Amino acid sequence: MATAQAEIERKFDVTGGGAAPDLTGVGPIEQVGEPTEVDLDATYFDTRDLRLARHGATLRRRTGGHDAGWHLKLPHGGDERTEFAAPLDGDHDEVPAELQAMVRGRVAHQALEPVASIRTTRVERDLLDGQGRRLATVADDHVVARRSKGDRVAMLEWREVEVELDGGDTELLDAVSERFERAGLHQDDTRSKLHRVLGDDVRPPVPPSDSKAAAVILDHIAEQVEAIITGDARVRAEEDDAVHDMRVGTRRLRSALATFRPFLDQRQTEPLRDEARWLGQELGRLRDAEVLAERLAAVVDEEPSELVLGPVATRVEVEMRASQRAAREELLVALDSERYLDLLEDLHDLVDHPPWWPAHPPTPSRVRKRVAHAFRRVDDRAEEVPEEPGDARAAGLHEVRKAAKRARYAAEAVVPLFGKHASRSASRAEDLQDVLGEHQDSIRSQESLRQLGVTAHLSGENGFTFGLLLGAERQRADLADRDHGEALRRMQTEKARAWLDG
Repeated sequence: MATAQAEIERKFDVTGGGAAPDLTGVGPIEQVGEPTEVDLDATYFDTRDLRLARHGATLRRRTGGHDAGWHLKLPHGGDERTEFAAPLDGDHDEVPAELQAMVRGRVAHQALEPVASIRTTRVERDLLDGQGRRLATVADDHVVARRSKGDRVAMLEWREVEVELDGGDTELLDAVSERFERAGLHQDDTRSKLHRVLGDDVRPPVPPSDSKAAAVILDHIAEQVEAIITGDARVRAEEDDAVHDMRVGTRRLRSALATFRPFLDQRQTEPLRDEARWLGQELGRLRDAEVLAERLAAVVDEEPSELVLGPVATRVEVEMRASQRAAREELLVALDSERYLDLLEDLHDLVDHPPWWPAHPPTPSRVRKRVAHAFRRVDDRAEEVPEEPGDARAAGLHEVRKAAKRARYAAEAVVPLFGKHASRSASRAEDLQDVLGEHQDSIRSQESLRQLGVTAHLSGENGFTFGLLLGAERQRADLADRDHGEALRRMQTEKARAWLDG
């Protein structure tokens, strides 16, 4: 069974036979432990086109040292990575199934195979505080690497120092880094030993771009594809907000492919939009369950205790937990399906070989018109909302919210082209989206409270509190309905729209 832990470390290049300085007295460090030498042999696995390395991940099988086994490291922002470990069982070249699952989003249909071998002679020293507690570990590594590429075999040799936090914090890491810099050891921006070995092959081919407008659109699309690909492992690891972030990636991607539709070959992008919609729906069931669970727990908690009659909080927790569990099981089935793997392959291809439509290349003027079109859709949807309260009006307001979201995403995508003007419009659209999001969440909450009240009644419990909560949610929906008009007017002001008119 794989285990996961956070890893925070920095690397420093050692040239000219230098040595790591004495760190005693740096921050809370009062002792430096005795050196321990160990030999480490690692075989790294990736796809032939190096998809793991291209997305900042490494997968290795290592012998030697105290943590021999399989190690998968995934980026987590800044100096932090999440490491998953599995024991050395079975075939040496057979990646453990649990680690294969964690990289599925990155490799899709491609096979994992050895791409490099690295032998490290490591000298480790613990950095301790006054009580002998380990704050970090310094590893002085002499590295010999071998990589086969076609008929050629490349050999590399270098020396580097790693500092990995244990009980210390990032302030300690900063202090150690400053001490190293003064001693002439400069931080190495290379993400891993493997990245140094692979060199430029890690970088995907950069599609030619004839304009800044095309580059901005492609960068935005690539960012959303990356959110989906990296979100896969985070969802499987049940990280906080992972489902939300991956779902937003699918929504932003679909929005981009729609907004910038005239610049792209729709024979490729329209089927991709359909598949992204399917993935978003699969993610949405779990995300909606998560949001609803949080909201219902909050509204129950807000009520005075004397008005909460019976096991209301317990029933909400039990029912919502069951709903989330079922939705998660369905999502994992989808993420293991051939349909999903086919979508991932198409996403990789979308970024590596963007399907521009040569007859209509993007220019700043054309891009601006497409963003303006997204904002006009909000106006059109708002005019279609029925005046009378009821289900039809609620459905109409939901359509306005979806249009506002697309307009926001469109404006955010072109901030590199249009700066503060696009940013201001995106902010106004987000305000409208948020108000109507509160309305939609309240509608969904009412439906669940009604069902929970019926279930409680049939179980012999007092349904008074559920009726009370239902009434409160109706009031919240009415307030959001009332307030959305002002948010819409702010979005439609001449100042907010002037740049869209060119």
